[in-house]
Amino acid sequence: MALDRGPGMAVMVISWCMTLHTMWLLIQLHESTPGIRFDRYIDLARHTFGPRLGPWIVLPQQMIVIVGCNIVYMVTGGTCLQKFIEMVCTDCTRLRHSYWIIIFGSTHFLLAQLPDFNSVSGDSYSTIAWAGSLSKGRQPDVSYAYKKTSGADSIFRVFNALGQISFAYAGHAVALEIQATIPSTLEKPSKVAMWKGAIGAYFINAICYFPVAFIGYWAFGQDVTDNVLVALQKPSWLIAAANLMVVVHVLGSYQVFAMPLFDLMEKGVMKKLKVSSGIPLRLLVRSSYVALTLFVAVTFPFFGDLLGFFGGFGFAPTSYFLPSIIWLILKKPKRLSTQWLVNWVGIFIGVFIMLASTIGGFRNIIADSSSYEFYQ
Repeated sequence: MALDRGPGMAVMVISWCMTLHTMWLLIQLHESTPGIRFDRYIDLARHTFGPRLGPWIVLPQQMIVIVGCNIVYMVTGGTCLQKFIEMVCTDCTRLRHSYWIIIFGSTHFLLAQLPDFNSVSGDSYSTIAWAGSLSKGRQPDVSYAYKKTSGADSIFRVFNALGQISFAYAGHAVALEIQATIPSTLEKPSKVAMWKGAIGAYFINAICYFPVAFIGYWAFGQDVTDNVLVALQKPSWLIAAANLMVVVHVLGSYQVFAMPLFDLMEKGVMKKLKVSSGIPLRLLVRSSYVALTLFVAVTFPFFGDLLGFFGGFGFAPTSYFLPSIIWLILKKPKRLSTQWLVNWVGIFIGVFIMLASTIGGFRNIIADSSSYEFYQ
């Protein structure tokens, strides 16, 4: 990540605070109109921007979040599966990286046919990542200086890093859908329980993932990899277990993110082609989607660059500034009030992150692909 030293840490903390604020906005907006619950992001968008404009503002961003997550999960799952097998079977034949992505991705052709799939969650591997970095200690030749490169390249790497940070906050895209599952009454509105859950989740994620970034950078400096677990070797059994945890985690997460899109695609095909739901439709639609995300993941397995590109292009709008825009339109806070200022500052920062990280991620994908042997 190009955002090293103090500025990088500051950006991570600021992003955490900004997205926690916009999460609070979404939770409050869920029942902002008496008697109406906006159970989906698109419902809130229709109410705010109108029935025609609303879906065009929110739905494409949600689709980018879903597809972007699924592509990155393909790369992550294949990479960690490769690391796991190579650590537990040192005498096994070494396969190409792309083969491992295909092996991991192939499981989803079967899993995608399930009518429902619960999330497989767990942050144990993050603890192993930072604890492993800490036990490894600071490397003797570690350098915290900026990498020697051109000024333009450094700027693009910083832009890409902004997108990588944005990618960490994907929950906003499905926050309203989650809150819709919580019972709500006048005495006990859903926003109370939802906010408690959001606060807990944010602090747990901070405790789990901030040390990975900070301690990983302390141990490896400018040579820290996108996936810290890949750089660790000892204790081998623990690092292998952590990589396996990642595989299991993204195996379930892929399906959880893909399910809303599966439903949308199937309904669209049924409406357009006048066909009924069933196994043939599910097999065709879902297998086609899995094949598409697998193809992109195998073709462009640039983990960090994908994070930056999708993080800026899709995640920044849904997580950083769309909630603030909706809040200003619906709540109309007093001009120059604290709420007015905080939301406008968030909008400007969010738009900058979206533009900068999209450009940085796309540029880095092109730059890395020029020195990459495809399907290696």
